[in-house]
Amino acid sequence: MSLARLGQSLVRRLHRPLHLPPPPPTDHHAAVSRSLATSHANTCVRGFASLTYSGGSTIAGKFGGPSSVHAVQVLELVAHLNHARLMSSGSAAPAPAGPASSGAPVTRPTVSKGVPVGARKVGMKVVMMSPGFVYEPYSPREPISIWKRLFTRSGWRRTKEDIILEMKNAYSVQQLRKKTGYSKKQFYNEAFKIYKEVNMLFARGDISSLRKAVTDNLHSAMKNEIKRRQAKWKSVYWELVEPAVNIRTLRARMIGLDKKDLDKAFIQLTLEFVTKQKYEAYNSKGQVVSGDKSKEVLVKEIWVFERSLFHPDAYWRVCGQIKL
Repeated sequence: MSLARLGQSLVRRLHRPLHLPPPPPTDHHAAVSRSLATSHANTCVRGFASLTYSGGSTIAGKFGGPSSVHAVQVLELVAHLNHARLMSSGSAAPAPAGPASSGAPVTRPTVSKGVPVGARKVGMKVVMMSPGFVYEPYSPREPISIWKRLFTRSGWRRTKEDIILEMKNAYSVQQLRKKTGYSKKQFYNEAFKIYKEVNMLFARGDISSLRKAVTDNLHSAMKNEIKRRQAKWKSVYWELVEPAVNIRTLRARMIGLDKKDLDKAFIQLTLEFVTKQKYEAYNSKGQVVSGDKSKEVLVKEIWVFERSLFHPDAYWRVCGQIKL
């Protein structure tokens, strides 16, 4: 009797349906659900900052325990954020396995490293219009006697320094002549016109027109000087008596931007202008408060002119004024 019951029990067990484990996930959402299933209770998914999505579309506490969270919505949110993170980091989203619904194989656009799908590489070229400073600004050398120059160590050092300075001048002028066809006479005529134009614009207080004739740094300094002058004087009369008494070159310097490419450089020429000028300053009532336009005044000024050797439409501009 007992053997019969045991046999019937075995037969019933053999006829029960076999419950197989669920198949492995094949898409991105299933992969996320499997990773979430392995998380312990009361743990946070990285990137959510200890917050979960509740059924009432509000932000609740941590994961774990019975809750009204809709698993499908949470998984979709996790997949969406993960996909957005991949796109923001510059990598393409993984392509789904298997053929498309039409039977044709799925193809993805080729994406270079660091560039997201649909993006284009845009080249950015930065061009320097001016170094922004006067390189080795001129200062007069202290006179030295022939005896000290020839028979003392300090005189020998001074002679060596003077030779180096002159070699720098010669090399800079040579490169300028080679690249632009520099002519001393032609440059002096152009520099004198710029000198006159800048002084006239400065006297009128025309800040906007000065921008083309001077570099940005000098323009800012002259703008501040005009504001200080206008706070004291209402207007200024200025006149240049032509021609100039004397113009001479004090220094020539070349500023290289790339040691492997000597063509990428700026030239700075320091000139001394000796001219005769007339000026008068007026207050708000039109009364003369300084100067006399009927008298000529001998003025000596040192200006630094700058030009690029590699810009196609480069021209001379004033980049500095040296006061001794």
